[in-house]
Amino acid sequence: MVTARRIGILTFHRCINYGSYWQARCLAEGLRRMGYDAELLDHDSPAATRAEWRCAFQPQLPWRTPRTDYPRYAAKTRRFLAAFDALPLSRRFPIDRPEQAGPYDLVLVGSDEVWNFRHPWYGAKPIFFGEGLQAERIASYAASFGNHGADEGMDPAWAERLRGFASLSVRDENSRALIRQSVGEDPALVLDPCLQFPPPRGAAGVEKPYVAVYGHSFQDWFQHAVRRWADRAGYRLISIGYRNDWADEQRIEAGPEEFSALIAGAASVATNFFHGCVFALHHRRPFVCVPSHYRFNKVSDLTLRVGAERHLVTEETPHHHYAELLGTPLDDGIGAKIAALREQSSRYLATVLG
Repeated sequence: MVTARRIGILTFHRCINYGSYWQARCLAEGLRRMGYDAELLDHDSPAATRAEWRCAFQPQLPWRTPRTDYPRYAAKTRRFLAAFDALPLSRRFPIDRPEQAGPYDLVLVGSDEVWNFRHPWYGAKPIFFGEGLQAERIASYAASFGNHGADEGMDPAWAERLRGFASLSVRDENSRALIRQSVGEDPALVLDPCLQFPPPRGAAGVEKPYVAVYGHSFQDWFQHAVRRWADRAGYRLISIGYRNDWADEQRIEAGPEEFSALIAGAASVATNFFHGCVFALHHRRPFVCVPSHYRFNKVSDLTLRVGAERHLVTEETPHHHYAELLGTPLDDGIGAKIAALREQSSRYLATVLG
């Protein structure tokens, strides 16, 4: 197979979301370290940009953001915009004119929920299914259908587009099952780029021990359980990126780099987001996660595959379990499973990249 010289990465790289930013950056930087000329396809959609900004300032609708928090969310957004500009980007092109992106030896679609038909502003965009791209080959890396369940199926027209891909890989079993039954292929199961090509480990430089809280709209029972454990352990709660009034400190304005550093510097992590789990695993921090319905597929699959499924909690989880889950180091077997999955993902990439 001819080595891919110029690689375009097609993903959600301009979402004001720590996970979306980091998965795009990690994949691009990982491929560039391997010697490839990799860049993110810088698609532009005014409608998506407006939606991103609305979400950035009102992340918890229908609950309105207090006006006193607007400057903090604005600071966070500015830090994301600066981080976007530092990414290796293609020339900008309209999302509905993918041919204007230019020619590539290979386009990798993914990671993130690029095939989620329910995504509020990127759902069912033909570009993410390969339409109009100028590439010798198109493949996917760690793509996902998000909360679109395998039992819901896929329109044959979308399945036919995916059959045109040279190789398919996904990051969760739900997406794998959907491709099996609708496309008739068995895609590879690979790691999220943040675990495949992880960013450097670091520390936030916060003196007093703390628990990092990442997410929003947490259930009352989860708030009480985490708060109770933290108080008994003598830890503060620092909320990253969003307001959580049950935390001791709000770091709403944190940029992508500070997000990673705050997870790295935490004693443990409480989250309901997929990349909250990913970064806790990367930085080897104990964690608990209560997955929302929207994120259940990807969170439950990730924790199961790396042997961390006991870190998912429900309302029935006894309070004394939080001391074990948040107060003791991660099981050594988790790191070993991540390393094995990294090897598996590397083998897939080797076949795609040539």
